[in-house]
Amino acid sequence: MPVESAPSVFPQLEALLPHVQKPIQYVGGELNSTVKPWEECDVRWALMYPDAYEVGLPNQGVMILYEVLNEREGVLAERTYSVWPDLEKLMREHDVPQFTVDSHRPVGAFDLFGLSFSTELGYTNMLAALDLAGVPLEAADRTEAHPLVVAGGHAAFNPEPVADFIDCAVIGDGEQAVLEITDVVRAWKAEGMPGGRDEVLLRLAKTGGVYVPRFYDVEYLPDGRIARTVPNRSGVPWRVSKHTVMDLDEWPYPKQPLVPLAETVHERMSVEIFRGCTRGCRFCQAGMITRPVRERSITGIGDMVEKGLRATGFEEVGLLSLSSADHSEIGDVAKGLADRYEEEKIGLSLPSTRVDAFNVDLANELTRNGRRSGLTFAPEGGSERMRKVINKMVSEEDLIRTVSTAYGNGWRQVKLYFMCGLPTETDEDVLQIADMATRVIAEGRAASGRNDIRATVSIGGFVPKPHTPFQWAPQLSPEDTDARLAKLRDKIRGDKKYGRSIGFRYHDGKPGIVEGLLSRGDRRVGAVIRAVYEDGGRFDGWREYFSYDRWMACAEKTLPAFGVDVDWYTTRERSYEEVLPWDHLDSGLDKDWLWEDWQDALDETEVEDCRWTPCFDCGVCPSMQTEIQIGPTGRKLLPLSVAGQ
Repeated sequence: MPVESAPSVFPQLEALLPHVQKPIQYVGGELNSTVKPWEECDVRWALMYPDAYEVGLPNQGVMILYEVLNEREGVLAERTYSVWPDLEKLMREHDVPQFTVDSHRPVGAFDLFGLSFSTELGYTNMLAALDLAGVPLEAADRTEAHPLVVAGGHAAFNPEPVADFIDCAVIGDGEQAVLEITDVVRAWKAEGMPGGRDEVLLRLAKTGGVYVPRFYDVEYLPDGRIARTVPNRSGVPWRVSKHTVMDLDEWPYPKQPLVPLAETVHERMSVEIFRGCTRGCRFCQAGMITRPVRERSITGIGDMVEKGLRATGFEEVGLLSLSSADHSEIGDVAKGLADRYEEEKIGLSLPSTRVDAFNVDLANELTRNGRRSGLTFAPEGGSERMRKVINKMVSEEDLIRTVSTAYGNGWRQVKLYFMCGLPTETDEDVLQIADMATRVIAEGRAASGRNDIRATVSIGGFVPKPHTPFQWAPQLSPEDTDARLAKLRDKIRGDKKYGRSIGFRYHDGKPGIVEGLLSRGDRRVGAVIRAVYEDGGRFDGWREYFSYDRWMACAEKTLPAFGVDVDWYTTRERSYEEVLPWDHLDSGLDKDWLWEDWQDALDETEVEDCRWTPCFDCGVCPSMQTEIQIGPTGRKLLPLSVAGQ
């Protein structure tokens, strides 16, 4: 593990760049990037978002950890991203290893290799990066000469499908966790690395906040279900807890956001205005696993926006969270920022707007200095009944009133996002999406007095996720998903009066089945992932690279040895008694509470948001020793005086 020097591989890499697409993405040197002297640091991290540069660079999680680590004396962090297949082929031919973009050092020379998985479809890219770095794919084959492979991000709440390939996983917020891991590794290295790789992993496991798969054995029942997951070392906890950062104002990261050299998916500076969500949408893993709600104060937001704009030169600020319009002072935040940056024409944006949180005043503040683009709303369920099942408490009247107001105030384009394949859903539930879309256009034409308005219906396939009330639910087969969506498409296109004003976008059911296999899989699924990788699978989140046939062929080749198949993981409903692969990873949510919420879903019973009502005993606050942190603070965001600039 200790490498005294790690020379740049850029001379070898540079010769390959004229032969690949978008070579700029591999060059590094972005504004606000950090390069620290290798020999002056004793703990060195390579951080990866396992996707292309254009997707990975704007990722807030990696950007925050990069800055948190580099602020520490004696610690360096550099970034690496997935290389496209054209460069991967050349790197293999010319023996160029996976490299960081900051100083083009080989990833294999670092102490820790941290990967942030926001989706499970990045697993094959992880294996490609490990292989290019010269790191054995299986954790069991690694020695002290190799970095510790650490998984994080939302998908790490069930790391079992990649348990054979990672050394450890961190669930929850990473800011404090990476510093704690750094301290453990630093102390172990300073002592001369006693006990080797096993010892440092044991020390990490004993903290209670780092999951090390090798210290747990999984026992199976004859029918393929899990009997139990048990520690195989003394001192290793039975359950590993998630990390929760409290008081976001103490963690105002990123302070110096990275400015990409190549075009990326988000050309803006982003500020996370709060973390967590208690709306209780039953399909939403992000909302469940990030509880409780922790708001950044209005002045904390203002400081971050000001410093970030000065550090980057961006002309748009994204106010990020799972449901940004729910911030208790969102109106004051938007007005204060619009006032402050009126002369500079700095635009503001929210990722999407909840139907019941939208108001024209807020929308006008957000678009005052920028362009007025389309509005996005996410009713999720096509019928009133489905919205009760998923606990998305928005009525059709709410939606119609909201979009009518928007059209009447000059908006021309509205995007509506729904899901297909939700539990208990029928064809009729999905066909009601067409009825809702035609009503939106009809009311919009009436409110605006114009015929040139549009609505786009966008549909994603539902994938049940761990740590949600739907973790027990069966997934709809791809054939049934496609048949249901074909009926909806025909109904929209067959409407002579309104059909032309309604755009229709949807994904077929196949990628969702692979995502479902990976999201609720256990360690046996690792054999499928490896087989797909060895067959050339890469960039599974990209339509042009994803191959459903490859995944199914590899599953058929590997899973029968375990007595299970793809349907066993995806379209099968689970019972209360079943041990789930992630039950030993504690998100704070009480399993009985999740089960009761699943039963409420089947009964079409809605549950309020606990931010504004008494506690529903989901378990997070007492078990994680956390609490809801919300305003209002009563403070106003004043324009900056000349003296303060």
